[in-house]
Amino acid sequence: FVEESHVQRRTLFIMIVVAYLFSVLVRFIWVYQVQDEASFYWNGQLMINTNDGYWFAEGARDILSGHHELHDLSPIHSALSVITAYFAKLLPIKFETLILYMPSIFGSLLVVPVLLIARILKLSHVGFIAALLSGIVWSYYHRTMTGYYDSDMLNIVLPTFVLWSLMFNVTEKRHRFLPLVALFMLLYTWWYPQSYSLHLAMAIVLFLYTLVFERKESFNYKIILIMLISMSMIPLVAKLALMGGLFLLSHYKSELVTLKMILALNIVAFLLLVFSGGISPIITQVQGYIFRSNETGESNHLHYYDIVKTVQEAGKISFETFANRISGNIITFLLSTIGYVMFAIRYPLMWLALPMIGLGFVALKGGLRFTIYAVPINALGIGFFIVWVAGYLKERKHAYIFMALATAGILAPNIKHVTEYTMPTVFSKEEVSVVEKLKTIAKREDYILSWWDYGYPLRYYADVKTLIDGGKHTGDVNFPVSFALSASQVAAVNMARLAVEYTEKAYRENLSGDYLSMMMKDYGFKDPEDFLLSLEDKDFKLPKKSADVYFYLPYKMVGIFPTILKFENLNLKDGTSKTSPFVYYAPRFKETKDMLYLGQEIAMEKKNAVLHIGEHTVQAKRFVTLGYDQKGKLQKNEQLINPNSHLSIIFLQSYNAFLLLDDERYNSSFIQLFIFENYDKDLFEPVILSPFTKVYKIKK
Repeated sequence: FVEESHVQRRTLFIMIVVAYLFSVLVRFIWVYQVQDEASFYWNGQLMINTNDGYWFAEGARDILSGHHELHDLSPIHSALSVITAYFAKLLPIKFETLILYMPSIFGSLLVVPVLLIARILKLSHVGFIAALLSGIVWSYYHRTMTGYYDSDMLNIVLPTFVLWSLMFNVTEKRHRFLPLVALFMLLYTWWYPQSYSLHLAMAIVLFLYTLVFERKESFNYKIILIMLISMSMIPLVAKLALMGGLFLLSHYKSELVTLKMILALNIVAFLLLVFSGGISPIITQVQGYIFRSNETGESNHLHYYDIVKTVQEAGKISFETFANRISGNIITFLLSTIGYVMFAIRYPLMWLALPMIGLGFVALKGGLRFTIYAVPINALGIGFFIVWVAGYLKERKHAYIFMALATAGILAPNIKHVTEYTMPTVFSKEEVSVVEKLKTIAKREDYILSWWDYGYPLRYYADVKTLIDGGKHTGDVNFPVSFALSASQVAAVNMARLAVEYTEKAYRENLSGDYLSMMMKDYGFKDPEDFLLSLEDKDFKLPKKSADVYFYLPYKMVGIFPTILKFENLNLKDGTSKTSPFVYYAPRFKETKDMLYLGQEIAMEKKNAVLHIGEHTVQAKRFVTLGYDQKGKLQKNEQLINPNSHLSIIFLQSYNAFLLLDDERYNSSFIQLFIFENYDKDLFEPVILSPFTKVYKIKK
């Protein structure tokens, strides 16, 4: 700060160091818990625990290698990949170690702007309490824990720095600090391009704050002007030139910069923002998260299943979950919200934090991913509330004891949650060994067909292309993969080849629209069902092969197979479900002398394989026991029970789990290839067959 004593600066520094180390150390609890899990290690290091992290890791890997395949979607220009590659070159540590610990090191930096915000208002104790809490609260911990290698590690740190820079400039009103606003806004935009909505909201709130509290203060309008220029979709050089000109004019010729002139420039800057396209990303985000469709996504008059319906973090959440993720429990959340309102009434500058609070509250409609935005502000709210109550205690010693106990009280449930949140790694050692082996077999231009959950790690470890991944998984691109996994083996192979060739064609010719519509047009079909039915023909004429295609089928896919089916089991003409597929996976069950209780009101009579499904009773068609011998070879024992039934029971002995399927799903390519290793030798060639993962290469 500008006019602080040496003691104040030292105290602030000590608080920052203590809060930062506390945040980092809490994140090492997970490392301690899983250190003996051998399956979590690869290349001598724990693996990361978020799928999206492998996308950024792929980009950093390709930056370091100086090469990547055309259209492989590697994020070589993403901020996290660039920074990771830079540190990988600079630091003498393994790449795997770097990406494992970066979230803890970077994410814990949140304590810095939190303490700086409180310091502006000369409330260091409030800031210290808030810093301790914000660094470890549920949602923030989830997205910045050790191993959660993702852009989230700075997605809250940077906007909180933006907020601090605004509050600092409003307080100090010195032109030499104006560049701080531009610096943090541009840095945040580079790091997280979806930051436009929050930036615009902050500019609007600052404008309203100025109208209410400092209407004639021209400096505030200069801050808003800097924000509007920073948000505009013009080249960076132009932004810097405009902001530099404003800074120089305001700093050296301040008498020429009148209030009317600044207001006029703000209008011009807003128009520049609008006409340069700066509002478009905001509209897209609002439509995607707030006004999203209920069932399907439409493309070229075909209706596809909406991916948002299957993504947990984008779904509606209960108030209890909402409160827990922001503050650790409902009581702390309510007191923190009350504390924030009290804080803002006592110090109006805190109203500038409303956009972050508001975006956090969007979680009630838009999904739990938004809760992290409210974390630092609510933490400041509970910090203020605790200090406010402590102020009523006459004895200074008693006040400090109360603050210490209250702080321990709000930290305890969050630390307890950390100890109970044992996140597994994305891939196990056994799975990575399969994919790394595939890397030596497949070429970099080849494709792996699998569900989008595995897209990024497959690209990272196997260094091949995928059809869908964590960023490319809308209903239209998911449909061909879902169809290939749920259809017969003939149709699966035909669709796989078509999906790959039309993906490449769209890249080469810069085509827009969904692939299925392109296929139907080229093959002369108007009805999607007729086209899909035609794929059952072994002699279906396919496009010229440009790359090999591999099916990657992990055991983990068994649990999400019902979700995969939702994309294929749709009437594409009107978006309604075609059938009611029955697939039930029971990784846990209870057993008595006569019954097996599989959960979800499903039980089985052991003597005659009669299933009780809710109020319905049906005898199984067959009972199949599958297991692997000591050499890893699949052993099968099948008992035909009732040929007229349509349900089969599969006991996966090696996994100690049950799988219940109707006839159509029993004959699907995924079940036949993975569960039974029953493949058509004219269509598939087994590449890797292990209990954990099966990889097949299509022959067409």
